[in-house]
Amino acid sequence: MKVVTAIDSFKGSLTSLEAGHGVETGFKRVDSAIEVNVRPLADGGEGTVDALTEGMHGDKVYVQVTGPLGDKVNCPYGIIAESQTAIIEMSGAAGITLIPRNQLDPMKATTYGVGEVIKDAIKRGCRRFLIGIGGSATNDGGVGMLMALGYDFLDAQGQPIALGAQGLKDLDHIETSHVLPALQECSFKIACDVTNPLCGAQGASAIYGPQKGATSAQVLEMDGWLAHYAKCAQALDDTIDATYPGTGAAGGLGFAFKSFLQGELVSGISMVLEETKLEDAIKEADLVITGEGRLDGQTAMGKAPIGVAQLAKKYDKPVIAFAGCVTKDATLCNKHGIDAFFPIMRKATTLDEAMNHDNALNNLADTAEQVMRLIMMKGTK
Repeated sequence: MKVVTAIDSFKGSLTSLEAGHGVETGFKRVDSAIEVNVRPLADGGEGTVDALTEGMHGDKVYVQVTGPLGDKVNCPYGIIAESQTAIIEMSGAAGITLIPRNQLDPMKATTYGVGEVIKDAIKRGCRRFLIGIGGSATNDGGVGMLMALGYDFLDAQGQPIALGAQGLKDLDHIETSHVLPALQECSFKIACDVTNPLCGAQGASAIYGPQKGATSAQVLEMDGWLAHYAKCAQALDDTIDATYPGTGAAGGLGFAFKSFLQGELVSGISMVLEETKLEDAIKEADLVITGEGRLDGQTAMGKAPIGVAQLAKKYDKPVIAFAGCVTKDATLCNKHGIDAFFPIMRKATTLDEAMNHDNALNNLADTAEQVMRLIMMKGTK
């Protein structure tokens, strides 16, 4: 029997590959001849750097960059040397989790560090970029990132504007004479699972500003500043479209990537599935295993396990999912390609005990073993 596992991380407990190897352990207890192909899985958000870097046999590196409020942070990212690819999560340099909740301030928060990570990767030879932009603390339209890459955002006196959304109120024009030349050799694929435009009632400021600490008055101000920023960008290229779905992602970082760096905005799971070539492995498999920490109705709305399941159904492969816990509405997953799912909890326990790494790994292996025993018993009839 040939099995492919592509399991999203059990956040706080197991990485994607650890979960896959846990299933492998359980299956091989039943029959050591079972071939288990453990593949990485992520959705472009948290865990993407770890999953893809390890799963694609890359190297994880750290670079000290400017954090969202100006303090230095050590940002991890992955490098796949063979394909000159960098795997980056913007949250490592400008994420909301880097700031205490009582200090959130989108007026000051900057994406400058994201540009510094890109520059570091370019210096290391990378020319392909896979970037997840979820979890931002910023609303600067990606201007900070672009400034780090050599774009000049200037006021009416020709002076650089301040970092953060607050600087956009003084923006007069944009100059490109100092842009890093190597950017012309680079391609950017951006994991973006929202469709918000840059401005307006569904834009970056209105929808995401409040959760980043913005008041109602600040939301209106920032929305107006972003609209002016878009007009300044259009003065450079009249094809730039601030209404394009996803340009409002990450406080407008999606706009910066698409408009200035010709970035391609794609769904996170689609990006991961394509880059890991999971489809090739599924074609040869007899059984596909997926899952995540919590399987619920939201999973069925297109999260990573459903992406795997739909790919498997393209080739009529059976799909089983494992999860740390499941909710009643997880049955919706059965309508979207997951044939059966199993929670791995073995007994009543505390949350801390359940999420303990060793406990979770053992519970997953034990559950997988019993599932495989049932499969093998059915196969003998």
